[in-house]
Amino acid sequence: MKAEPKPHSQHSAPQVSFGGYSVAGRKPVNQDAFAAHQPPDNNSRRFKGAAAAIADGVSSCQDSHIASQTSVTSFIEDYFSTPHSWSVKQSVSRVVTGLNSWLHQQNNVLPAHRDSMLTTFSALIIKSSTLYTFHVGDSRIYQWRNQQLEQLTNDHSRTERGRNYLSRALGADRHLEVDFSQQDLINGDLLLLSTDGVHEYLSMNELKALLSQIQQDSLETVARRIVEQALTNGSDDNLTVLLVRVDQLPAETLDESHRRLTRLPIPPVMKVGNRIDDYEVLDIIFSGTRSHMYKVRELSSGQIYTLKAPSVNFDDDPLYLDGFVREEWVGQQLNHPNVMKTFSPAGEKRFLYYLGEYIEGVNLRQWMDDHPLPSPDLVRPIIQQAIKGLRAFQRQDMVHQDLKPENIMLNRDGQVKILDFGTVLIAGINELGSPLDKSVPQGSVNYIAPEYLMGQKGSFRSDLFSLAVISYEMLTGTLPFKEHSVKQVSIDNYSELSYRPAIHQRRDLPLWMEGCLQKALQPNPVHRYQALSEFIQDFTTPNQKLAADISKQPLIRKNPLLVWQIFCLLLLMSNLVLLYLYTR
Repeated sequence: MKAEPKPHSQHSAPQVSFGGYSVAGRKPVNQDAFAAHQPPDNNSRRFKGAAAAIADGVSSCQDSHIASQTSVTSFIEDYFSTPHSWSVKQSVSRVVTGLNSWLHQQNNVLPAHRDSMLTTFSALIIKSSTLYTFHVGDSRIYQWRNQQLEQLTNDHSRTERGRNYLSRALGADRHLEVDFSQQDLINGDLLLLSTDGVHEYLSMNELKALLSQIQQDSLETVARRIVEQALTNGSDDNLTVLLVRVDQLPAETLDESHRRLTRLPIPPVMKVGNRIDDYEVLDIIFSGTRSHMYKVRELSSGQIYTLKAPSVNFDDDPLYLDGFVREEWVGQQLNHPNVMKTFSPAGEKRFLYYLGEYIEGVNLRQWMDDHPLPSPDLVRPIIQQAIKGLRAFQRQDMVHQDLKPENIMLNRDGQVKILDFGTVLIAGINELGSPLDKSVPQGSVNYIAPEYLMGQKGSFRSDLFSLAVISYEMLTGTLPFKEHSVKQVSIDNYSELSYRPAIHQRRDLPLWMEGCLQKALQPNPVHRYQALSEFIQDFTTPNQKLAADISKQPLIRKNPLLVWQIFCLLLLMSNLVLLYLYTR
């Protein structure tokens, strides 16, 4: 197998080369397998990277050659079929878990052939400037850099009575434990994947000497030479080597990133009747210092859209423009009735804008102004739909990060639409190593999850916290915590936030609902609900355990203000008694 680098003009995706060689050796059947792939288009390489995998079927198993071949080919195919928004770890975990389940099921179909399909498995992904490795068994991954060879994986094997046995293999157990690691790469790095028929018969010095020839010969030639040397040294097993060379890593500078984002001009502020590309402005929905939104009609089809354009005030702000471009992309990935959709225009854009579905209705802020202290029965359906929308984000490995009443719309039919994707955390894109600084806390100050203020990354629990703040505000008309200063961007510990019980703001709320809100609004995310479904279950259905927990709370937790008032009163009475006794 041989793949030499292709010329390319863009620098936003890695470029690698492959070269491999595999033989049965002195055995009648080759139970080893390897596969590698690099998408031909720059966009797919940018989001998914390049992948390589090697597998060594267990010799004592009847169908191990099927297991190894299926594992590497299915891994490559399935990994590149996962959504671009998923992180490498999530994508590989899903694929490898599925492979393991299939092999384990095959091993249990016929008791007479139990464990006939077992294999080692080692894979790597090169995405942006990072190497990700995944490993089970005793095949290996090495890194060759600056004439130094380092083994990146640990063998999963044990020795009994002078023989080696695998302690882990793909297909052996229902629950698979996979070693995972990641590290930075540099141009020129070489990765070597091998089966034990090779590395058990070559010393590190021999491998180094053979790899030193990589500058003069092709990768395939060097791979073949390594295999032949192991055979010469007495290997009696199948032998496989796969080499992966890093030819070019992304090196997008801040200036390059800015140019990419601003290659289209920002359109001027428009009025009703103006046209931009194939769209006519019918109405001005919003016009502010950060962006402009218009109701437009596509002239060729008559379709109505919302058109959003950035403000010229931010034409030199790459972080803002990155968020704007992100909004369009996210809305195209999430196809859910409770999330606003965005669309690609039919023709080529001449300006920087995006199209979204046109929603007739009000945002949640307006709804709360129109419905002060609403019945919980009015609030529950809205929060239920918002949870469904957030689960769509979670399935795509995304975190919204800026949930607030202004970013949740209700159309005329009462359907919830989550908007504004400019700060969405996308695991798959977050791995691309953008030079843009996204380290600042995300979201609006009164709805932001405390972990952001602690300098931590967000998760679905962060969105849950923000939605719980909104739920609390809808029911009580107030916020659950003291309002932050707009300049406050950090806290030292979670104890700085003091929750104000909802039942103190609204006496008719049931205790179980108070318990649900308290749990969802825990400052420390580890103490919140473990799943969005758990929160909505407790928010819509009475949970008497929550009610009991609230009623059993000590007074200092149920009503800290009352406790301090009583304490101050007792202290005052004590001082008065002492004063009386002193003056007698």
